Amino acid sequence: MNVRKALMVKPGKKVKLSDYDPDDTLGHEKGPRTDAKIEKACERLDSLQYLLYAEKKHALLVVFQALDAGGKDGAIRHVMSGLNPQGCVVASFKKPSPEELAHDFLWRVHKVVPELGLIGVFNRSHYEDVLVVRVHDLVPKDVWSARYDQINSFERNLSGSGVTIVKFFLHISKAEQKKRFLERIDDPDRRWKISQSDFLERKFWDDYIKAYEEALRRCSTDEAPWYVVPANKKWFRNFAVSRILVETLEELKMKYPKPTVDVRDLKWK
Repeated sequence: MNVRKALMVKPGKKVKLSDYDPDDTLGHEKGPRTDAKIEKACERLDSLQYLLYAEKKHALLVVFQALDAGGKDGAIRHVMSGLNPQGCVVASFKKPSPEELAHDFLWRVHKVVPELGLIGVFNRSHYEDVLVVRVHDLVPKDVWSARYDQINSFERNLSGSGVTIVKFFLHISKAEQKKRFLERIDDPDRRWKISQSDFLERKFWDDYIKAYEEALRRCSTDEAPWYVVPANKKWFRNFAVSRILVETLEELKMKYPKPTVDVRDLKWK
């Protein structure tokens, strides 16, 4: 089964996350064979990044969204670890600063969109403005509800400017989230990642699910598709993300540019 095709949210499709099994692996099994496939995909991603940088006709924007402990950091660390840092820009979107709040909600996002030749990675994104903002009533409904169309227009503009957009929702179960929280508490090296707000936000689990379902339905487009990645099993999360990114970049049919000089005329001293 083609992972990319199986996990893509078709534009306009009604999304009910209860229909998606966060333990699903699409028939793939954990083990050396899958590990080798992940390693091969990451190596291919590295070579495609080099080609992307050389050609400078495209940029790749990778968006990661998930509920707390969903694995955004882990996916970025494992899948992107082989990339050249000079060609990769990572941005994390937390609570807006006073300066950011003084602008439209996309202002802080547009500033960090990758330039042609680079890969940009968003750890959370502009979608927070139709997720946490919606769940906690931070702005009126008529404000956040207008943002779906504004986001689609924004992403359409980026696509028309050479930016290829791939959006991942890392889908975990509520039980898996609790398990990961408890593992962090028991691990001195990861205990710093836990906060009281993580547990308080669990009370809004159903509200977040509804918010994600609407964002996935209204903002998965041909220009910027959403992928619902079953993420209870970290190895499959890494496998799926790496395969989708490789296939997306391969579709760009990139080529190395011609030399700016005739190499036959170069004289060595």
